[in-house]
Amino acid sequence: MTQIDAGGILDIAMAGTSATLLARKWESALLVNVDNETLRRVLNSPEAMAAVDRIEGWRSLGDNVIETIINKSDVVKDLKAKAKANGGELSARDKRDLTEEEREYKSKRKLVQEKLIKFATRIPAFMYLTDFRENTLQDVITKLETDLFLTVTGLTVADFDLLVRLKVFNTERMNEAVFAFRRYEDASLRYTGIDSHEGLTHYGLYDTVVARE
Repeated sequence: MTQIDAGGILDIAMAGTSATLLARKWESALLVNVDNETLRRVLNSPEAMAAVDRIEGWRSLGDNVIETIINKSDVVKDLKAKAKANGGELSARDKRDLTEEEREYKSKRKLVQEKLIKFATRIPAFMYLTDFRENTLQDVITKLETDLFLTVTGLTVADFDLLVRLKVFNTERMNEAVFAFRRYEDASLRYTGIDSHEGLTHYGLYDTVVARE
């Protein structure tokens, strides 16, 4: 049996020590917010709507997908309120409408979520191609490697910054995922005998900085 020291256990708990666990962090639904409140903020901003339209595969979702999700979820909410007011009873037609509307808006919300996650999975590729480790990812994106970010992700800095401000992306989870990537990248390089960032004392996460050790 292989012994794992306390530091190793902490690494597993905080970052994950396998590529599979790392991938899960960047494919997590928790990285993005697709609740109605967030979608309304996007819908009410022409700039944000233009930004999401530039995300790869977004146009395949069809026109007005965000508006459709919000409208259909509102219909479901109204039908459920109607059922509650009637002691849990709905007409056969209302029951059918409830089932169909609920199925459709959940399906479309899932598709929107998947497109946003697919975009998020490009961020590790961007980090790998940059050479800034002690700067926050936010600064690397907005100040240091703006052209590279556009090339890798397809979004401009302004696009991404707007979506972050509208809370489409969960920055707390993003910090965790960036930390996981930094630790995994370091561990992989050390395994091959390479210390590509000798003297590095801090990791830049998404919008904060933490000590390397």
